[in-house]
Amino acid sequence: MADIGDCLAVTALNLARRFGRGATMWCFAPQWPEHARHVAVEFVHPVVVGKRALPAVSIDAADPVASLRALVRAGDVILVMSRSDDPTALAVVRRAVAWGATTIWMGCGPRPADRAADHIVWAEDEGDDARGSAVHDGRLVLLYHVLWELTHVCFEHPGLLTTVDDADCNDGEVCITCSDEGRVGEVINTDGAGSTLVRTSRGIETIDTTIVAVVAPGDLVLIHAGAAIAEVP
Repeated sequence: MADIGDCLAVTALNLARRFGRGATMWCFAPQWPEHARHVAVEFVHPVVVGKRALPAVSIDAADPVASLRALVRAGDVILVMSRSDDPTALAVVRRAVAWGATTIWMGCGPRPADRAADHIVWAEDEGDDARGSAVHDGRLVLLYHVLWELTHVCFEHPGLLTTVDDADCNDGEVCITCSDEGRVGEVINTDGAGSTLVRTSRGIETIDTTIVAVVAPGDLVLIHAGAAIAEVP
C-alpha cells in the first residue's frame, strides 16, 4: 500500500492536469453528503488571494448514477467519498471509465481494491472500525484540504501540467484487430439484432454484441475491434 503522502501528491498532480485541460470535478458522497459539499466549496472558492477558483460541483441526487451519466464529460473528474462497500459508489466508479472520467476514491475503514479507482486516498489505521471514525474526527477533512493545497502547488509549476500526448509517441498505426485493445463501454440502447449503441471514453459508438448475452441499457461490456467480447460483471 502506497504512503498516504505519495497518494496525495500523485492525485493532486493528475487533478491539476485535468483542471488545466478544462475538467469539472463532480463530488459525490452517498453516505456523507456534507463532505461532498464541503470539498466542492474548497475547490470552487479561492480563499487564498491569487489562487484559482476551480470548477467543482456537489451531486446530491436520488439517482446519482443517472445524474452523473448526464453531466460528466470525457476528461472530467469524479471524486467519490464513501466506504468501500457502498453499492452506489461502486456503480459510479465502475462506469466512470466508460464515461472517460478520472476517478478519485476517498474514504475510511476497509480499503477498496487497489485498482477500484484511478486514485485511492484512504484514511485508515489499526484503530479504525466498521463505523469509519475518520468521518467524524477530522482525518477525512484533512485529506481533502491537503489535496486542495497540493493541487494549487502544482499550478505554481506550469511545467508539471504539460504531458506528452499518447498520439505523439506512436511511430505508426496499430491494428486494433491484432492488438490487445480492450475498452469498457456502457450500453445506451440496442436493436436486439446485435447492433448496439454504447458510450465509451471516445464518445458514442455503435458496436456488435452478437457474441455476448442479451444486453440492456446501463450494462457494461468489454469492447475489442468494434465488438463486445464480454459483459463486465
